[in-house]
Amino acid sequence: MKLNESDILQIQDKGLTTEEVKRQIEIFKRGNIKVDIQEAATVGNGISAISDEERTEYIRAYEHKKEELDILKFVPASGAATRMFKALHNFVDEFNPDKQELREYLDENGDSSLRTFFNHIEKLPFYTEAIKAAKKDNSDFDNLSDDEKNKLIAENVLYAKGLGLSDLPKGLVPFHKYDNVVVTAFEEHLYEAAKYAESKGVVKSHFTVGQDDKDKFEAEFEKVKNRVEEKTGSKFEVSYSYQDPKTDTIAVDGENAPFRTEEGIMFFRPGGHGALIDNLNHQDADIIFIKNIDNVVIWESLGDVADYKKMLAGKLLELKDETFNLIKALQNDPSEEVLKDASDFLTQKLFVKSLSGNESAAEYIEKLDRPLRVCGMVKNEGEPGGGPFLVKDEDGEISLQIIEGAQIDDDNPEQVKLVKESTHFNPVDIVCSVRKPEGNTYDLEKYVDPNTSFIANKTKDGKPLKALERPGLWNGAMAKWNTVFVEVPVTTFNPVKTVADLLKESHQPVND
Repeated sequence: MKLNESDILQIQDKGLTTEEVKRQIEIFKRGNIKVDIQEAATVGNGISAISDEERTEYIRAYEHKKEELDILKFVPASGAATRMFKALHNFVDEFNPDKQELREYLDENGDSSLRTFFNHIEKLPFYTEAIKAAKKDNSDFDNLSDDEKNKLIAENVLYAKGLGLSDLPKGLVPFHKYDNVVVTAFEEHLYEAAKYAESKGVVKSHFTVGQDDKDKFEAEFEKVKNRVEEKTGSKFEVSYSYQDPKTDTIAVDGENAPFRTEEGIMFFRPGGHGALIDNLNHQDADIIFIKNIDNVVIWESLGDVADYKKMLAGKLLELKDETFNLIKALQNDPSEEVLKDASDFLTQKLFVKSLSGNESAAEYIEKLDRPLRVCGMVKNEGEPGGGPFLVKDEDGEISLQIIEGAQIDDDNPEQVKLVKESTHFNPVDIVCSVRKPEGNTYDLEKYVDPNTSFIANKTKDGKPLKALERPGLWNGAMAKWNTVFVEVPVTTFNPVKTVADLLKESHQPVND
């Protein structure tokens, strides 16, 4: 591959090196590497089911220790609301009330979420504001037919002439309404964090946002700060970061040569949520909670969600203490008993299944001295999302991993069979420990499996290209962490993928 002087300058401006770009192009030439699933993780085999008594103990242990800890909630929040409103965009583009009735359109379209949207539109948190915007848009609103009204309301929900919700980051879309107070997903995350992440009277939250959206989030925080602090009795420290341009990846054409725009310059794309391992790498805390921006609950359900978060944190602290004690013991001329304890802990508690039991102290330390995460897993009831599996890597090590559909070899019947045996999925309910025994933090980049990057087919200016997604944040980016899976109830998982999800009972507050 030949790069001209302009190419090299472009690469340097992004904070990349020519070597890194060439490495990425070699990945395109190699193609996707599928994972080698050994077993589906199930309860008793990779997933722990915690009894009520144990849950109470873990909660108590966490609450007892948390005032001594630095605690952070980390929320990937750079996603736009565009996909959330995709069906509504299609409706506005396609529906003509002069030629067709709404019911006919819905019958032909077959989108159940769109039908739900119009059947229960008055229950949406932004309905009142949407009506106001529609009336401002058309002074004759009250005399329009119901179908004409629905189209006008939809336009004013989506576009800048009204509420402009589809142009917002998802975190700033109104999710819930309590009497007359409308609350965004961002604000709900603050309330939630106060329930389990407060330490020394302060709640620290970090949001990864789009570079152009940081001002919007800061403005929203200033708007709601007093309300949130008054309701929770806590002080809040909110920080932000955005995806570093150096985590962008080069796009290529069908010949695996750099894809060039009409201006002749190379085209780079954001590297997917796996790029956020760089953002996480800049955080320093004893415990970091990770949760997606669109997974929030109404205030009435916060207690249950908080209890399970505390349970996961209590489990993490237990495992962390045991890990650190073993590392210390292994460093000081360990006895056979200590070596056996290390082997048992790795195989029985961390489900590392590829040990012989005859490893040296140094080998055990290498496997123990890693970032640690405890991940909540929900019984699979048809929701989309990656799942928990025992996976063999290129070095022959078998460990617990979260695997996405794109990583699975669909052409291998045995692998497909193992996937079908999966009982749980990943709701992104993760509690992390990123500090070493001596107190400084791990370099998280060293625990990424680069082989788990993913090539996807995209287009630019109507031309096909191949794009490279970095190893997913909770997939390949954490592949070499020590991982524990714990079963949590489906009530803790309430994502909003489409606007109609806001109409589910779990997102409808009980108002006076």
